[in-house]
Amino acid sequence: MGKLKTHKGVAKRFRLTKKGKLKYGTSGKRHLLTSKESGRKRKLRHSSIIEHVKSTQALKRLLPYG
Repeated sequence: MGKLKTHKGVAKRFRLTKKGKLKYGTSGKRHLLTSKESGRKRKLRHSSIIEHVKSTQALKRLLPYG
């Protein structure tokens, strides 16, 4: 069997943790930051982990090599 291709769009946006969960950077922190409250911008600094099981399974299929 040949090599599996990685979906590059998913590879740029998500990382697999050691436990196999998918980690991603939060959106909404690129521009128009003056109108956003400082507390909101502070919360956007941290990355998040996908909790939904079906979404995780679908995305892991697109990342065959992690």
